Amino acid sequence: MEKEMDDFLRECERSGDAAYAAIKSLLERLEKPDTRSGARVFLARLQQRFQSKDDADRCFDTYHFRIHDVLLHDFHVYSIADLTISYLTGYQKRKKLTILEIPSIFIPEDWSFTFYEGINRHPDTIFKDRMVAELGCGNGWISIALAEKWSPLKVYGLDINPRAVKVSWINLFLNALDENGTPVYDGEGKTLLDRVEFHESDLLAYCRKNNIQLERIVGCIPQILNPNPEAMSKLITENASEEFLYSLSNYCALQGFVEDQFGLGLIARAVEEGIEVIKPTGFMIFNIGGRPGQGVCKRLFERRGFNITKLWQTKIMQASDTDISALVEIEKNSHHRFEFFMGLVGDQPICARTAWAYVKSGGRISHALSVYSCQIRQPNQVKIIFDFLRNGFQEVSSSLDLSFEDDSVADEKIPFLAYLASVLKENSFLPYEPPAGSMHFRNLIAGFMKVYHHIPLSADNVTVFPSRSVAIENVLRLFSPRLAIVDEHLTRNLPKQWLTSLTIEGTNDKLEDIITVIEAPHQSDLMIELIRKLKPQVVITGMPHFEAITSSAFENLLNTTRELGTRIFLDISNHFELSSLPGSDGVLKYLAGKSLPSHAAVLCGLVKNQVYSDLEVAFVISEDEAVYTILSKTVELLEGHTALFSQYYYGCLFHELLAFQLADRHLPAEREGADRNSAKLIGFTSSAVSALNNAELFIVDQDNSLIHLDVNRSFLPIPSTVKASIFESFARQNMVESETDVRFGIQQLAMNSYGFPCGGSSEFIFANSHLALLNKLILCCIQERAPSFSPQAQMVIVSLRPSS
Repeated sequence: MEKEMDDFLRECERSGDAAYAAIKSLLERLEKPDTRSGARVFLARLQQRFQSKDDADRCFDTYHFRIHDVLLHDFHVYSIADLTISYLTGYQKRKKLTILEIPSIFIPEDWSFTFYEGINRHPDTIFKDRMVAELGCGNGWISIALAEKWSPLKVYGLDINPRAVKVSWINLFLNALDENGTPVYDGEGKTLLDRVEFHESDLLAYCRKNNIQLERIVGCIPQILNPNPEAMSKLITENASEEFLYSLSNYCALQGFVEDQFGLGLIARAVEEGIEVIKPTGFMIFNIGGRPGQGVCKRLFERRGFNITKLWQTKIMQASDTDISALVEIEKNSHHRFEFFMGLVGDQPICARTAWAYVKSGGRISHALSVYSCQIRQPNQVKIIFDFLRNGFQEVSSSLDLSFEDDSVADEKIPFLAYLASVLKENSFLPYEPPAGSMHFRNLIAGFMKVYHHIPLSADNVTVFPSRSVAIENVLRLFSPRLAIVDEHLTRNLPKQWLTSLTIEGTNDKLEDIITVIEAPHQSDLMIELIRKLKPQVVITGMPHFEAITSSAFENLLNTTRELGTRIFLDISNHFELSSLPGSDGVLKYLAGKSLPSHAAVLCGLVKNQVYSDLEVAFVISEDEAVYTILSKTVELLEGHTALFSQYYYGCLFHELLAFQLADRHLPAEREGADRNSAKLIGFTSSAVSALNNAELFIVDQDNSLIHLDVNRSFLPIPSTVKASIFESFARQNMVESETDVRFGIQQLAMNSYGFPCGGSSEFIFANSHLALLNKLILCCIQERAPSFSPQAQMVIVSLRPSS
């Protein structure tokens, strides 16, 4: 044994590479069952030869390795469960690990010990029988300690350094066997070899490739203060130089994230890869240096949809060979300030420039070191979003922001972004939907009315409009009433000539396009008085809150308008709640018991979302087939189609609410038929009927291969640039005004593409456009970022009139 040891040390003394070759031969012996015990005994004798700390350090300098013990008793807090297992099985949790180290593996002791302290802040059940991965495992001691204390189902220790993986396996054998080479069994009859594996992997590549779903991900990943675009261009092999392999711990390639500038790019990539392989109930624990500031560190997780908890924080001295001049440059060119401390005592942070000057004058600086635990707040939806980004849309991830102070906002936005991501990923072009609204969306509206308000509607009873004001104007154009009374709160966007006309009596019936609108207060008794005096043909009104609680005011309006042959459209927008506990509404109470009369319809504008203030959609409910059939035609003829994305957004809200309810848990409501006896109603204007009858309108078909060449519809494949722009426009937060002002972009597009001069006072008219999306599309077109985008560029619906 002594001669064998002398030969081994002589070989190790030659160089670090020679020492690694000798150590690797030991691993080969450990991997074979028949030589395993002898190899373990040899390592025990080797450790005894350099037992003191000074001897171990001398061994490291001379023979390029050392074997020493890492004490765990300072970190372990033994629970009642631990003591019970010890009593019943006789198995005692060990108080130390035996670890082999070599120069080509970075050993951040302060970092790793702090990280292990943070992990110990979790309850005993955190890793028990779980699938766990450790990123950047180095020599593997944390993976082994984790398996020793918590008995996980499996721990995958992952590192990009191939030598680190080999040394980790040796350390696993060192602790799975005792000094005599005998297996050490735990309270469940397993050894560490049953619980731990080590693999060469760039972050989570091994788990992703092998489709391993994890329940816990832990990582002590370094910050790279000065990322180098040229780094990592070499092929990584175990035969690379010690210097190169050691530098892998300072993995300094740019990762393509905004966090690169703060040294957090590698951690950002680890988090995003973790989203792919972590189970919905899982969470991640990361050790992060506080140099960028606690706000930046927390935001890294929060904007990716995580809730975070700080488990542990301490301070460590800044390594003397770390150059922070790059951080000084960032501070010079931005408002950001990094966080350092003077020594280990002071709590007042100093910026990088002050820290740099202090170091140059002989001072020592420190920085915070924090351990964060983070869990995805809506895991299934966030996974869908990041799956979309990974599939060719990585550049959008810098714009993604899933951090929300209000949980209710998160509950609206995250499911919508997930649905939008799935639609854009699965469809090469946006699906063609009926002009009356997406069948899926109308079914959701009808389902919400049925489940929450017990109103047995079908999708055919619902017609979708781009907005409430559009619905009101379309209704008035459809009937062209001689006189209409409209709630004063609903007239804002009506044509001015309708509100100023006084053609009330003696109107020539041939002049169907002359419409007179009288504004009226929406208090029902005053409205009824006006209706009885003026006898309008159409009434569009809402109701104040105190009247909307019961159905009596609505019934009075219905009775009055029926007697006079007046069509009534009752607006419930202000009282309609997209909530799992919607408040009382008299109109909906009425509809739960009775059908809508043929002269009445209900109007609702959806504008009360908490995320997109410019996103609106409206719907009209009618139980008269003639009315809802012709309303759908007016949408197509006058408006084209309601924006799909508006329907997607509100459809997600309806879907989430319906997901909480059991379908058909109530018997169908017994409804009374509507009283159809009324005076003669105003019909559809003859010009509207003629236009609708002669127009080539939507064709109902089941043939998906049929191409509709309708106005403003395109079935060409959507370029990826456009998809990215669509998603980014909805994913972004806190847009500045210049990003939604599309005038300059339109001027440049018209000039560059068509030579069309536009002055500063040109008028722009937009139809159904999300301004940020439109601006992005125009910029893409101008910059020619997508050659295949030119046909789609014509889809921008604008009218230009030069100032001349």
